[in-house]
Amino acid sequence: MARAFGPITRFILNRLIIIAVASIMAMALLRSIENRFIFLPPRYPEGFPAARVYPPGLEEIWLTTEDGVRLNAWFLANHASPKVLLWFHGNATNIGQQLDELETYSRLGTNIFAIDYRGYGKSEGSPTEAGVYRDADAAYRYLVDQRHFAPANIIVYGHSLGGAVAIDLAARCECGGLIVESSFTNTGDMARRMFHVPFIEHLPRSRFDSLAKIARVRCPVLVIHGTRDPVVPFSMGQKLYDAAPEPKSFLPVEGGEHDSIFTSGGEKYWDRLQAFVNRSPVIPPLNEAPANSHQNEIR
Repeated sequence: MARAFGPITRFILNRLIIIAVASIMAMALLRSIENRFIFLPPRYPEGFPAARVYPPGLEEIWLTTEDGVRLNAWFLANHASPKVLLWFHGNATNIGQQLDELETYSRLGTNIFAIDYRGYGKSEGSPTEAGVYRDADAAYRYLVDQRHFAPANIIVYGHSLGGAVAIDLAARCECGGLIVESSFTNTGDMARRMFHVPFIEHLPRSRFDSLAKIARVRCPVLVIHGTRDPVVPFSMGQKLYDAAPEPKSFLPVEGGEHDSIFTSGGEKYWDRLQAFVNRSPVIPPLNEAPANSHQNEIR
């Protein structure tokens, strides 16, 4: 019996060692390329319509982050409003591809400021979790320091990955409101959903832990999620809403998928957005926006 047990034990140990080594190598490989799964940046000119007439008043802005990366952004003005919607897009698009949506959201009656993260569109650099947070900081500081928006008049909006960026910013900075659309709880939950590998949720270095951060937000929160989202499950939107502090509201869009919320939501969607934007206090501008020679109106 002892002789039989020895070879069997060695066989099992050998197989366990092989599995462990293979797992470590696979995890190391996944870590080395994880940004390729998280960020899918379309670069200029992809998505930027060359022959199109841009909306009147659309300005191209260039920002520099605290770590020296130049970012491209668009400011769509509504001079009648003291409020601004600070727009953060998802992981596989850029502001050129979002132009139709930006024009549609202008029906809310606010100014709109949309940035391309580092590595997206015309922006320099390569995206990382820490990097896109710095990009959000640069956008926020531009609105406060250069455009002189009161923080209480800045409504932060984020779709999908942009929701994680928006939550991080709103958890650290004063804002008038936070809109989170089709976004996820954290990277670990998404990794487990995508790959179905034991303990893979502990692997990513990028955490994007929105579930923990949203509890630290100190402004009104609106969470929006489609009930048929095939990318980020509806349950994640519900969890984000549950974790958010009051005042908060949740808008489930029946039949809505990941990228079709603003069309499939209908007038109910727009009514809720309008009500949310209007509920935040209107603070008079600190100053008139300065004449900025580095801003160019796009034609």
